[in-house]
Amino acid sequence: MTTPALLPLSGRRLPPLNLGASAFPHHRATLRLSEKFILLLILSAFITLCFGAFFFLPDSSKHKRFDLGLEDVLIPHVDTSKGGKDLGGFLIHGQGHDEHRHREEEERLRNKIRADHEKALEEAKEKLKKSRDEIQAEIQTEKNKVVQELKKKDSKPLPLVPLPNLTGINSGEPSDPDIREKRNKIKEMMKHAWDNYRQYGWGHNELKPIARKGHSTNIFGNSQMGATIVDALDTLYIMGLHDEFREGQEWIDKNLDFSVNSEVSVFEVNIRFIGGLLAAYYLSGQEVFKIKAVQLAGKLLPAFNTPTGIPWAMVNLKSGVGRNWGWASAGSSILAEFGTLHMEFVHLSYLTGDPVYYNKVMHIRKLLQKMDRPNGLYPNYLNPRTGRWGQHHTSVGGLGDSFYEYLLKAWLMSDKMDTEARKMYDDAIEAIEKHLIRKSNGGLTFIGEWKNGHLERKMGHLTCFAGGMFALGADGSRDDKAGHYLQLGAEIAHTCHESYDRTTLKLGPEAFKFDGGIEAVAVRQNEKYYILRPEVIETYWYMWRFTHDPKYRQWGWEATQAIDKYCRVSGGFSGVKDVYSSSPTYDDVQQSFFLAETLKYLYLLFSNDDLLPLDNWVFNTEAHPLPVLHLANTTLSGNPAYR
Repeated sequence: MTTPALLPLSGRRLPPLNLGASAFPHHRATLRLSEKFILLLILSAFITLCFGAFFFLPDSSKHKRFDLGLEDVLIPHVDTSKGGKDLGGFLIHGQGHDEHRHREEEERLRNKIRADHEKALEEAKEKLKKSRDEIQAEIQTEKNKVVQELKKKDSKPLPLVPLPNLTGINSGEPSDPDIREKRNKIKEMMKHAWDNYRQYGWGHNELKPIARKGHSTNIFGNSQMGATIVDALDTLYIMGLHDEFREGQEWIDKNLDFSVNSEVSVFEVNIRFIGGLLAAYYLSGQEVFKIKAVQLAGKLLPAFNTPTGIPWAMVNLKSGVGRNWGWASAGSSILAEFGTLHMEFVHLSYLTGDPVYYNKVMHIRKLLQKMDRPNGLYPNYLNPRTGRWGQHHTSVGGLGDSFYEYLLKAWLMSDKMDTEARKMYDDAIEAIEKHLIRKSNGGLTFIGEWKNGHLERKMGHLTCFAGGMFALGADGSRDDKAGHYLQLGAEIAHTCHESYDRTTLKLGPEAFKFDGGIEAVAVRQNEKYYILRPEVIETYWYMWRFTHDPKYRQWGWEATQAIDKYCRVSGGFSGVKDVYSSSPTYDDVQQSFFLAETLKYLYLLFSNDDLLPLDNWVFNTEAHPLPVLHLANTTLSGNPAYR
C-alpha cells in the first residue's frame, strides 16, 4: 500500500526513442551518429595529410620553423651513439646543430606522419563499409563490456542457505468453468497491462497509457529503474506468463543498476523493489534476484544513520545522504514508512547471514516499545533526531497503515514464534478499536482518524486493507476473540464495498465521509479519484480465504468489470479523476502497484486456496509473497522469539 504523501506528484517525461521509419525523414536538421563519426574520421585524415605535407615543402628555414609564440620549437634529439633510439635529448632549431642529424629526424617524422595518415584512411574506409546498425552494435558491445566489468566488481558471493518450505507455487486452477473463465479474464487484463508497458514504457518506472510513453514520480528519484518490471514479476510468475517473466528477468540482469545519483523513497523502494526481487527469487530460484535485492539493501542502509536509528524517508543511492519529506510534521519520519521494513529486512539477514538488516529493524521496534503512546495509539510522525513524536495524528490509513500490518505479519512470518510482535499488534488493535472504530447512523462500521484529540469521521481507500488484516489476525487473538475480529473484518469489507457501490462507476473514491446524512461518499473533489488501488480487493480476497462466502467473489467480479470498462484504454489501464461522473477523465498513469497488487489479488480471489496458501506464505504490503521462516530454518539471533 502506498501512502497519500507518496502519490505521483509530477511526471518526469522521457520520451521513448523511436527507431521506426518515421524517425528518419528525408530532410533532417541533424546528422546521424554514424555520419558524424565518419565525417570526424575524414576531417582527421585531412588535417593529418595537410600537416604531413608541410614537411615535403622545399627546404627553407621559414617553412621548417613553427612560430607558436615561442622562440624555438623543441624536437626530440636522436642520439646516433645509441642507434637513433634514445629520444631523451632535444634538438633546438636555429642553433647550428648537425645538419645530417636534422635531416634524419625530419625523415623519421615524415615516415611516422605518412604511416598515421595511411592508417587513418584505412580505418575510415572500413567504417564506410559498415552499416549504421553495425556501428551501433559495436558501441553497444563496448557499453556491455563496461557494465559487465562493473558487475564483477560489485558482485559478492552470498552464502548458501536452505530455502524455506515452498508450496503452492504452481496450482490453484478452479474446477468451476465460470470461475475459471473469470480467472482467465483477469490474466488477459494483466497481459494487456504488461504488453503495453513493454511496448511504450519499457525500462521506465511506470506507463502513461494514453500518451503512450514512460512515467515516473518523485518516489523513484530521477532515475528510470523499471519499477513496473520488478513489481510485476511475481504476478507474471503465478499467472503462468513465463515468457513475460523471462523478459523481465533479462532486463533486470542487464540493466537494473542502483549506482545512480538518485534520491529515492526508502519505504517505496523497499516494498516494491526489495520485496519484489525477494518474491521473484523464492518463486523462481533465480539467483540474480537475490543478488540485486542485497545490492539495493546495501544502498538503503545509510538512511539509518540518524541520532535515533529511525531512518530518513529518502536516501540518495549514490551519496548515501538522507532527509525527510519537508511537509512531514517538522521533518519527522513517518510511521508507515520506518515501520514497514521488518519483513524484507529479516529475509535479507536470513539469505545473507548478515545480522545488520535484522538489527536495524529490531532497533526500531525496541525504541517504539519504550515510548509513551497517547491513548495507546501510535502517532504517525516521529522525529529521527530527537526521538519524540511529532503531530498527534493517528491513522490506520495513509501514514500509519502498514505499520500495524507488519506487526501482525512479523508474527506470522516467524511461524508464530515472534510473540513480541503479536503483543504489540494486539495492544495497538485494542486502542484502535476503542478510539477510532465507530458505526455510522446507517449501520456502517468505519475507521476514522484521530487528530489532536478529535475523531475525524472519514475513511480512506487505503484504510480498507484493514478488513483483511483483522481477518488474518483473528486466529491467535487474545481473550479468544477470533470470531469478533473475523466479524469486524467482514463489517469493514461491507463498508468498503458500499463506497464502491454508491458511485456511478462502481469504483471506490480515495476517501469517503460519515457525517450527518453522508455515508461512504466522497465530498471533496480531490477525494473522488480512483488510481487503480488494491486495498478493497485485498480485503475481499482475505475474507474469501477465511469464510468462502461467495459474495466476496461477486464483489470482486463487480470491481473487475468496472476496471475493465472504465479504466482500460488501448495503451493499458489508467486511473480516473471522478468516480461519480458518467464520463470520467483519465489521469493517464498505469501504476506499478496495479500489476503487483490489484490484478494479483483478483487472480487469487478466483483461484483455489492451494495457490500460495497462507500457512506457508505471507504477503508484504505490496502483495509480494514471502515464505514463512519456520524455526528450524531460522538462524537469527537477538530476539528471544527466534531462539
